[in-house]
Amino acid sequence: MNVPEDLRYTAEHEWVRVEPSGVVRVGITDFAQDSLGDIVYVQLPAVGSKVSSGDSFGEVESTKSVSEIYAPISGEVTARNEGVEASPEIINSDPYEEGWLVEIQIADPSEVEALLTAAAYAELTQS
Repeated sequence: MNVPEDLRYTAEHEWVRVEPSGVVRVGITDFAQDSLGDIVYVQLPAVGSKVSSGDSFGEVESTKSVSEIYAPISGEVTARNEGVEASPEIINSDPYEEGWLVEIQIADPSEVEALLTAAAYAELTQS
């Protein structure tokens, strides 16, 4: 399982990358996409939507199940990845780069620090 060291993670299997512009890019982890199987549909929030940490803001549907996507931080959605809506299987092949889901303008930067480190997330998924 791939767990990049430069990202932060949630116990619900989302990842967060802080971009130089101050927004965070969010996606689901390699562990999540592997557990889901072949992803066939993604529902993402509209640009301008306000999200709150821990709240559901979309869905990922696979051939096995439908899973909620939870906001890892609070803020405003500033971009959504239209590519994964058109070709959701990108999440299976490249969850950390081309398979990102949304970008969120951070409301409270301390929320990022409260997320799991790569080591903590790897430990969580081993148990």
